[in-house]
Amino acid sequence: MNSMFSLNSKIGEVVVKFPRAIETFKKNKIDFCCGGDRPLEQAVKEQGLDGAEIVAEINEAYNAYVVEAVKDREWAVEPYTSLIDYVVNTHHAYLNENLPKLSELTTKILRAHGEHHPELKKVHKLFHSLKMELEQHLIKEEEAVFPLVIQYDKSGSVEVLERAVKQIEELEDEHESAGTTLKELREITNGYTMPEDGCASYGLTYRLFEELEDDLFRHIHLENNIMFPRLEEELKKQA
Repeated sequence: MNSMFSLNSKIGEVVVKFPRAIETFKKNKIDFCCGGDRPLEQAVKEQGLDGAEIVAEINEAYNAYVVEAVKDREWAVEPYTSLIDYVVNTHHAYLNENLPKLSELTTKILRAHGEHHPELKKVHKLFHSLKMELEQHLIKEEEAVFPLVIQYDKSGSVEVLERAVKQIEELEDEHESAGTTLKELREITNGYTMPEDGCASYGLTYRLFEELEDDLFRHIHLENNIMFPRLEEELKKQA
């Protein structure tokens, strides 16, 4: 699988696209907050770190979480209709099932543990902001963008392709916004580490957050790195 990140990647962009990279940055004492605008190469040079090793670790971890998205299927050449069916029936279905569960759980643990864990107020707020954004995002994909892609897949119409591509940037921005929220959630929960006084619901909530993160990696990977570039490249060829 291709490398997603390189030494030229900006630290802040890495953690938005892959919040789990925070763990690698913390381990190597790389500032991913205030120093987020720096290329990774600059940060590793300043601290005398092995840049190639750090990039390899991040890419290996990223690939481990997106690999299911490309397993056993040549999505780069499959018909768009098949790819969209997979995204909707796998990733959209996952979100539709689990966002309500997490809403209930984050509210439950805030009630039970909020007094001693004030960070849960922010967890609750961030998650519900993410939930609302994702629900609106799924509607936009299913009702506006994906029907255009399917229509293009069947007709080959350049005009339909242009209409679909015009909306891709907006979808990518929404993916980035979701990544930013997941980054914040991972930070304030200390990598979804349950406190010693946490209950079973607390542990379940954090496990589901990690599952949600994994599923979104795969979902976004299929769209940002496979579907959208294919559509954009095909439009360029028509020019």
